[in-house]
Amino acid sequence: MKKIAHHPDVSTLMTCAAGSQPEALCAVVASHLAVCPKCMSEVSRLEKIGVALFEKLDPEPVALDAPLAAVKTVAESASDQCEIHRPEGDVPAPLVALIGPWLDQIDWRPLGADVWHFPIALSKTAQGDLRLVKISPGLALPKYATKGEELALVLRGKCRDDLNTLGPGDFIDRDTSTHQVLRADDTLGCILLIATDAGLRFGEPQLPPAGRFS
Repeated sequence: MKKIAHHPDVSTLMTCAAGSQPEALCAVVASHLAVCPKCMSEVSRLEKIGVALFEKLDPEPVALDAPLAAVKTVAESASDQCEIHRPEGDVPAPLVALIGPWLDQIDWRPLGADVWHFPIALSKTAQGDLRLVKISPGLALPKYATKGEELALVLRGKCRDDLNTLGPGDFIDRDTSTHQVLRADDTLGCILLIATDAGLRFGEPQLPPAGRFS
């Protein structure tokens, strides 16, 4: 894998490490951590700071299990799967139990002309949307409607938005208010993991423009 150039910001990593990020969004961050030692190291650093701060607080009774005591942290989970039980395949380790280890063995469903998707089931209480989208060379990510925060991760191939060329492992914090077009490479196409903390409603895919990908 090429060097990853685009990463979550510190606030996104901190929110995910604290267990307060919506499940769908956290899946994208955890999948990035699974392939990015730089961000894994940063999350570990943030966790140590958090532990030090918690140790200074006086204990208080709670009615429910504290989230950090009830579940493993994202960094620990990703580290366990990636470094100790690294699976075969090209699916990020945190997703293997949900969709299997190989992207080519996924039961892709047509989303439009030469664009496919695969919705990933969330837990019963989770809100939002998590899915894979496979875009043929030269096509753009279909238009869709969402009111929530959106995160994405390139799993295979290349794509570009208005500013950047993005490859495997690159993290995308999309600003849904700007309606940026995300277009697949003319030769490689791309596969994306996309999550929002609200629903998604796709429209028709855009046709490729004249000219080549650059």
